[in-house]
Amino acid sequence: MRKLFTILVAMFLLFNCEDVIDVDLNESEPRLVIEASINWFKETTGNVQTIKLSLSAPFFEEQVPPANGAIVQIEDINSNIYNFTEVGNTGIYTNTNFLPVLDQEYTLSIIYNEEVYTATETLKSVVPIEFVEQINDGGFSGEDIELKAFYTDPADIENYYFFEFLSEISVVPSLEVYEDRFTDGNQIFGFYTEEDLEPGDNVTIRNYGVSEEFYEYMFILLQQGSEENGGPFETQPATVRGNCINLTNPENFPFGYFRLSEVDEVIYTIQ
Repeated sequence: MRKLFTILVAMFLLFNCEDVIDVDLNESEPRLVIEASINWFKETTGNVQTIKLSLSAPFFEEQVPPANGAIVQIEDINSNIYNFTEVGNTGIYTNTNFLPVLDQEYTLSIIYNEEVYTATETLKSVVPIEFVEQINDGGFSGEDIELKAFYTDPADIENYYFFEFLSEISVVPSLEVYEDRFTDGNQIFGFYTEEDLEPGDNVTIRNYGVSEEFYEYMFILLQQGSEENGGPFETQPATVRGNCINLTNPENFPFGYFRLSEVDEVIYTIQ
C-alpha cells in the first residue's frame, strides 16, 4: 500500500510541475505576399487566370490574412490591360479575358494600401512530357516507387524548367527545378519518389517553362526548405527576394514572384 501511495505522489508531482513557457518572438509588420503565377496549359486558351494576395503573418498564426481591396492589373507590350477583380474578400483576384502570347513581356501592377508594387516577366514556353517511366524498387530501402517524366530539351537554347508533382496521398506537392547547362539538346527527366504510392494512385505531373531569374529564386527556396539543409555548418536561411518591388516604399518590399509559364500536364496512374 505504501509503495502504491509513493507511486501516486510521484505521478502527481510529475504532472503538476510543468511550467507554461511563453515564447517571445519578434514580430515584424505584415508584408504583402504576391502569388502571381500565370499558367497557360497546353491545348487551352489560357484566358482565365488568378492572382492571390495575402499578408505575412506571425509564426504561430493559423490563418493567413488575405489582402483585400487591391487594384490589380497586367499590361502587355501592346498596351493591352487585363484587370483582375477580387472574388469576395478572399484575396483571390481573377481575369477571364487574358491573352497569353509566348515570349511576350508582361508587367504586373498592384496598388495596395496606397503603395504601388510592380514586376515584369516574359511568358516562357515548355516542351511536352513524352512519357513516364515507373521504377518499383527505388529509394534506399528498395521499396519506394520512383517516376521519371521524360522530355527533350531544345538544342542551343537556354531553358529552365519547374516541375510539380501532386499525388493523392501527399498534401504538399513535390517541387523541382532544372536547367539545361549540361543537358542541352538531350532527353532528360523530372524525378519524383514516394514510398506510400500504390497501384491505382494518380500522380499529376506538370512541367512549367520558366525564366532564369525564377529558376534561381526557386532553387534558393528549395535549398532552404530541403530536409538536408540546416546542419550546424550550413548557411542560415535568409529572406529570398522575388522580382516584385515596391515603387512607393522600397524598404517595404513584398514577398512572392510574378511568373508566366506555358505548362504541360500529364496525369499518371501508378501501375
